[in-house]
Amino acid sequence: MNAMNARDPQLLHKTWRYEQVAEDIAHLIACGTFRPGERIPSVRQLSRQQKVSMSTALQACRLLEDQGLIEAHPQSGYFVRSHPPIAALEPDISSPERDPAHVSVHELVMMLLRDSRNPELIQFGAALPNPELLPTKKLNHMLAAIARQASDDNRLYDIPPGCEALRIQIAQRAVLTGCHLAPNDIVTTSGCSEAISLSLRAICRPGDTVAVESPTYFGVLQVLESMGLRALEIPTHPQYGISLEALHFAIEHHPVRACVVVSNFNNPLGSCLPEESKRELVELLADRDIPLIEDDASGEIYFGERRPTVAKAYDRKGLVLLCSSFSKDLSPSFRVGWIVPGQFKAAIEQLKFTTNIATATLPQLAIAQFLASGGYDHHLRRIRRIYASQVNLMSQAVMHYFPE
Repeated sequence: MNAMNARDPQLLHKTWRYEQVAEDIAHLIACGTFRPGERIPSVRQLSRQQKVSMSTALQACRLLEDQGLIEAHPQSGYFVRSHPPIAALEPDISSPERDPAHVSVHELVMMLLRDSRNPELIQFGAALPNPELLPTKKLNHMLAAIARQASDDNRLYDIPPGCEALRIQIAQRAVLTGCHLAPNDIVTTSGCSEAISLSLRAICRPGDTVAVESPTYFGVLQVLESMGLRALEIPTHPQYGISLEALHFAIEHHPVRACVVVSNFNNPLGSCLPEESKRELVELLADRDIPLIEDDASGEIYFGERRPTVAKAYDRKGLVLLCSSFSKDLSPSFRVGWIVPGQFKAAIEQLKFTTNIATATLPQLAIAQFLASGGYDHHLRRIRRIYASQVNLMSQAVMHYFPE
């Protein structure tokens, strides 16, 4: 009897209860009920909904995880995994002109910025956060509460280096990037663009040559144009970032005064320099005493398990000027950024003061309070999941609908 039962087709194809639960969730994922980056019901919710034990629900989740459909996020539950888009040819490394050139982009950039306000156009390239995902109400509430306080400090200029409470919070977060900073190492600015502009003004003079990624953020090109600097474009890979071999060749053959690099999530390529390349980049430039201006404005919006480090972490001579802001993840309108200027700190503070005296005090205090309360980390975890899902959906749509 046992031998006959073992050959019974009904027994051979028996489906366990946890497999049925997993199959139901897999179907919901396939039909789009749960999209990439979104959280599925918790183990406890599955147990109640499917009328199964907690262990059965957990087994179902582990099966879905083994199948590559979901992934566990510590203390957050299970989320639909973001699959890579349909296979496509990745763009080749860029191949710009080898000689430095004067920059002339102002009219084109202004046209782009005007078009960004046109409601008839869908923006594919503007590096702006989704306003619906910003913690505007919380920040405004904090801003109003701080404004009502009777502190004299809140009504005065926060002259360079800027708001100490904010610089303390930035220094604490810098540990996650591989940097060990004191609050006094940091100067607050009116956004990352001002930080980059101050850096170039502290280092360069009209006619100097600046090495930049190709392509690079148009804001960098605008600053170069306004200062009468020449851009030396360096080939850049869409995944691995600036070519160190090409950069080495460039600085051997041209009098490069400074180098500007978006080390994490280049705008517009999205490339991210590998950790070893960041170290090599810093050492390559330090050997020739060439300052590196590092833009890390999008470093906190990563989709992996940990935050990528910055090139500044490998700086031993104070030649890396690390620039960033809270415009991409908290509030573009607050215009709060910062810079770690290394050996150029005195020059940066003087330029900051003579440019606009100080960064606005109240927004700095509101952001400092938001960081200290833990609200920033909670907000970042949320937008990383949503942006990861949206990037995946956009990639799939481009592959499906765009011309070859």
